[in-house]
Amino acid sequence: MTQEQDIKNAIEVMRKGGVILYPTDTVWGIGCDATNAEAVKRVYEIKQRDDSKALICLVDSDARLQRYVRKVPDVAWQLIDCIDKPTTLILDGAVNLAPNLIADDGSIGIRITQESFSKELCFRFQKAIVSTSANISGEPAAQNYRDIDPRILEKVDYVCWTRRQEHKPHQPSSIIKLTEDGQVQIIRK
Repeated sequence: MTQEQDIKNAIEVMRKGGVILYPTDTVWGIGCDATNAEAVKRVYEIKQRDDSKALICLVDSDARLQRYVRKVPDVAWQLIDCIDKPTTLILDGAVNLAPNLIADDGSIGIRITQESFSKELCFRFQKAIVSTSANISGEPAAQNYRDIDPRILEKVDYVCWTRRQEHKPHQPSSIIKLTEDGQVQIIRK
């Protein structure tokens, strides 16, 4: 299967409210339309995760990021310009997303992906895509396709073919929380 067809298949599933497994700029992820509350609910169920723990989402560009955060602080743009590894920013003032994706304090974890497959997937889908590690809550993240728990594989609606053969170490993203008033807190290095 070509990468192009893989992306088309994944998008078709997400547009119908389905849940996918896909390779990201970090580990393998469970994904869905970040604006669809029912799909987000299924992701929590698949992960067996308490929905009080917010999920993150991926976007393909600065412009798309601005659709989901009321006001992106200047320090966020400075970080985005200088970071050289996948970094998720937790930003206040989340908008236009499924309510059950937004943390109780109104923030959202969001990352602009630079990896070719996930970037093209986000670009073509034209919306934010949930990106939470493909594991049961509390268990290690799936660095490669072969590491994904069979219980997750059987519950999603589509598993991407791209990068399934890969066998190399991948790390979850760094996480930095930025508040509107300029405070910076490193959650995960």
